[in-house]
Amino acid sequence: MAKPKDLSMEDLEHLIEQKILEILGDPDSGLELREDFKSQLKRRLEKPSRRISHEEVAARFGQD
Repeated sequence: MAKPKDLSMEDLEHLIEQKILEILGDPDSGLELREDFKSQLKRRLEKPSRRISHEEVAARFGQD
């Protein structure tokens, strides 16, 4: 197994998420998505997105 220092941030986030789900379980297990939500999700996934830093969000919304 790779050491945490050798993992990308994305891989590390995925590993943490998987461990949390392993311990706590998936609270959404067994639930179904509404059709309107599925449609909205498909539209959003078709558009490219980018990550916004905490500093940019704070500057945009006037957070000190």
